[in-house]
Amino acid sequence: MTETPKPQRTALVTGASGFIGFHLSRLLLEEGWRVIGLDNLSDYYDVQLKLRRQEILAQQPGFRVVNDAVETPGLMMQLFDEHRPDVVVHLAAQAGVRYSIENPRSYLESNIVGTFEILEAARAFPPAHMLLASTSSAYGANTVMPYVETAKADHQMSFYAATKKATESMAHSYAHLYDLPVTMFRFFTVYGPWGRPDMALFKFTKAILQGEPIDVYNYGDMKRDFTYVTDLVAAIRLLIDAVPVRPEGGVVPEGDSLSPVAPWRVVNIGNSEPVQLTDYIAAIEAATGREAIRNLMPMQAGDVPATWADTTLLQRLTGYAPKTRVPEGVQAFVDWYRGYYGV
Repeated sequence: MTETPKPQRTALVTGASGFIGFHLSRLLLEEGWRVIGLDNLSDYYDVQLKLRRQEILAQQPGFRVVNDAVETPGLMMQLFDEHRPDVVVHLAAQAGVRYSIENPRSYLESNIVGTFEILEAARAFPPAHMLLASTSSAYGANTVMPYVETAKADHQMSFYAATKKATESMAHSYAHLYDLPVTMFRFFTVYGPWGRPDMALFKFTKAILQGEPIDVYNYGDMKRDFTYVTDLVAAIRLLIDAVPVRPEGGVVPEGDSLSPVAPWRVVNIGNSEPVQLTDYIAAIEAATGREAIRNLMPMQAGDVPATWADTTLLQRLTGYAPKTRVPEGVQAFVDWYRGYYGV
């Protein structure tokens, strides 16, 4: 007896030409999904890198690109109406802690207004599941580690983090009012091939290969839960099928971040293994075969000394645990960097 083929699922991925959006879109396309990829090709970093990612995605027949901003009035309503996505993964955002000090308005427009446009469109044309990117920076001044999703997160230390925490609250209200299933995921320092030029790994690799000094903040006394990008998107893909349900009688299982009044939860995606910044630099030195010239500097405003994810909830929901160790992940990035830039 011939099995009936499953209908093709449609995902709307915002920020699809960005670092994480590119990797996630590629994974979904390989699985046979139809992907509507929205990206405004912001010049926050090298647009050519985004265009190259987009060209790779466009080689797949299931990919449709829309180059526009998520905050454009009425755009999301139009896309939801036209494509009726089964799943929405909202990754588009103005990123970067330090840039939010210089240009906070861009974060207000992209992160808060953009998320509002998506929530309004979802209210009109409800998808089966919405997954919205938050950040480990939402934990702010919390010092108890590893960070667990059920901990209070009220003291964000940058406007970037504040806008992301605001989107969590906005999405919760829509989940409660309109029964829209929402998963918020908090990322922990993502790295890997096709990464962002404004992030440490890219900047350090470029400088070390050119024999230039690298800026090492807090004199190197920082720890990050570095998460390899393919581990991250594998986790997102599994969370797509872990749809939250409003709990009966408001009873939430112990350790779950599920809301007592909405089909809404927040999930950490990290490597659950904090790495000292000096060890991260050592991995880059090993991968490049060059020694770094360190310019030791004090902590930058809005930054935090350490991040560390408790990923128990992710494992409970999906059975998945990120597994790429920093030395192999850094080597993969450096190999990509050399190939892409012909170094």
